This record gives sequence, structure tokens and C-alpha cells, in this order.
Amino acid sequence: MSGHSKWASIKHKKAATDAKRGKIFTKIIKELSIAARIDGGDPETNARLRKSIADAKAANMPADNIKRAIMKGTGQLEGVNYEEFTYEGYGPGGVAIFIETLTDNKNRTVSEIRHLFSKNSGNIGESGCVSWMFSRKGYIVIEKDKAAEDELLDIILEAGAEDLKEDGSNYEIITPPDNYEAVVNTLTENNMEIAAQNLGYIPQNYVKVEGKQAQQVLRLMEELEDHDDVQNVWSNFDIDEEEINQYSS
Repeated sequence: MSGHSKWASIKHKKAATDAKRGKIFTKIIKELSIAARIDGGDPETNARLRKSIADAKAANMPADNIKRAIMKGTGQLEGVNYEEFTYEGYGPGGVAIFIETLTDNKNRTVSEIRHLFSKNSGNIGESGCVSWMFSRKGYIVIEKDKAAEDELLDIILEAGAEDLKEDGSNYEIITPPDNYEAVVNTLTENNMEIAAQNLGYIPQNYVKVEGKQAQQVLRLMEELEDHDDVQNVWSNFDIDEEEINQYSS
């Protein structure tokens, strides 16, 4: 899966830049609200909300913004009613793409996502066409120059991680969903700098793409991730780290 974690770390760093202009706040506020609406406003008993609050703090969102988003979700304050929808399709080279959205207008969202697929040589598909290729896992990226492999392996296995893989200049840590939070906390406690992290969908197999198709895949991924209604995008592309660096430079 060469370069896969490189793309994740680039997007993670870009999110920090986006936070400065408030773009990332919109996505986090939606997630805070729907997490509170579904399972309540107490992070002690709501793991999804707990993660959303951690993401909000990592993006330096003011505490008042976090509180208001949660209160809108629980109905204590008036707010927009967001709904969750997933979309699936194929990008250039036949790579599978799985998208999570939060929207107040499904028709608008699906129309705009279909357009992004079409303009980037992809096709949106029927529900279930690619989701079977993914497993729900925790996903954490540590840059190789920030950790010794043996030490990192000992730390994560003790915390409940499932696997440690090398991917170019990064380590990829895979966890069961229930252990994701514990692994992240343990890494933080051991002063391990995390380059990217998420709880989501990890592909079971990867599709190699190169050259023009690789650049098209990355462009489609970026445009989907930048869409206001899109929370997460998962794909099974395998693109060399050098090509990702060339695209992102």
C-alpha cells in the first residue's frame, strides 16, 4: 500500500491549515451535533462524541463552539438537522471509493458528488458496490523518523493494536474499533507524534495506479474531501509516495 499513509498525513496537515480559515470547523460541528443527537450529549457515555470533541480540540476549536454544537444536537438549542448518507463508486483505474457525508439536503449532495466523480473520470455506483471491500478499523500514522519500530510495536500491542505495517516513510497502525481510542491515548502518553489518525474504513486489498490515473485519483480524492458535506473519504488506491509528493508539491 505504498504511499497510502503519505496521502493520509498530507490531508491531516492540510486540515490544520484549513482550521485557520474555519473550513474544518464546519465538518467538526456537524459531527459533534449528530453524535450528540444519536447517543446523547455526555462524552463519558458516547464514544463517537468523545472522539469528535478530541478532533475539535486538536483543530483548536473554541470551547463555546463545541458546547453550542453539542446543544444543537441534543435539541437544547435550535439548529440544522443533518442526516448521514454514504456513497460508493469507482475512480480512475478501478479504485474503490467509499464516502461518508452529513447533509441537510440529500438531493444537492448526491448531485454534486456525482458531478465530482464524472469530471474526474470516475463513476458513482449503487449502495453496496464497494463497501464490502472495506473493514471498520482504527487507522493511525506515525512517521518513521519519529519512532523506533521495536519501541512503537511494544507500545501499540500492549494498548490493543492489531497490526503495524511499513508504508514508505511511515508506519501504519491498525486497531480494532473498540481499541482505537486506547491506542491513540497510549501513543500520546508516550510522546509519539501522530501524523494522521481516524476511525473508519480500511481496504482489505489495494489497487495499483500510476501516471495520469494516479494524478486523477488524487484530484478526485482531494475534491471529494474538500466538499462541505463530505466527512470522510476512503479508498483502496496504491500510489507510489513519489507520485503523491509530486501531486501535493
